[in-house]
Amino acid sequence: MPHATPTREVIANAVLLAGRAPSVHNSQPWRWVFADATLRLYVDPSRRVHHTDRTGREAIISCGAVLHHLCVAMVAAGWQAHVDRFPHPRNENQLASITFTPLDVVSDVQRRRADAILQRRTDRLPLDYPTYWASFEPVLCGSIADTAATLDVLPDEARAELTEASRLTELLRQDDLTYQAELQWWTAPFVAYEGMPPETLASSQESYRVDVAREFPSRGVGDRRAVIAEDRSKILVLSTESDSPADVLGCGEALSTVLLECTMAGMATCPLTHLIELDDSRDVVRTLIDEQREPQVLIRAGIAPPIEDLPAATPRRPLEAVLEFG
Repeated sequence: MPHATPTREVIANAVLLAGRAPSVHNSQPWRWVFADATLRLYVDPSRRVHHTDRTGREAIISCGAVLHHLCVAMVAAGWQAHVDRFPHPRNENQLASITFTPLDVVSDVQRRRADAILQRRTDRLPLDYPTYWASFEPVLCGSIADTAATLDVLPDEARAELTEASRLTELLRQDDLTYQAELQWWTAPFVAYEGMPPETLASSQESYRVDVAREFPSRGVGDRRAVIAEDRSKILVLSTESDSPADVLGCGEALSTVLLECTMAGMATCPLTHLIELDDSRDVVRTLIDEQREPQVLIRAGIAPPIEDLPAATPRRPLEAVLEFG
């Protein structure tokens, strides 16, 4: 008979795997506490990237992604997660309380989904067109049908307008010294457990071929993936009914779902939030979807050359920095 409560080792392994979730500038703004058979998730205000994420939405989206990753990891370990979101309204930093019951069976698909956590990378290089998209799109939309988010796949003819909005965003921020200093810090090569190493960023030659992307400080001079003359990825938008913390957290969970489903289907992905951070560019995205909804995050999804080696995983904070046993 399995134990009625997962051991500390099981929790630690799941939190470690869940920590591979994407977060704004790889800031990892989450904290876990396990006590009394309950795992609690908190947003860590000290980890917020203030000049990029002025509203705090991106930190909550990041926590939603790590929450879904955690549930996937626990299922693969034989435990069903039961999530109570925002259990204490007066404690706005506690996002979820999670209890667990043992599973009798873990399917191959559930194990593959957990494996996809380790396979997924944020790919900022140009991507090729996913030729099987027409058959995959209904599966992807169905995977988030029960979440707080709606998925829109932008038509190719909307790309020019989106590209212009992306350029406008960078133009409006080019003289924002605090934002630029923040980017410099999070892309510094000396940061050991957080941020974005130089090899994960596009060089000036590579970024020239990606029309919808955040501009990071150029850290290299290479020209990887030169066979892809221009980015031909599909661009997806996740939106919610409102900017409430509950909706934004749910959007993060949907983001995790989309990224893992794309990874399982053999696609590379790149979440994009720079177009949502300023009102002007966010309004452009809003006009491309249902104008009554609030766009929260965009995703590029496409095909990377199959002969490429999987890039090294970006660094993560040590387990003892994010998990506490009560």
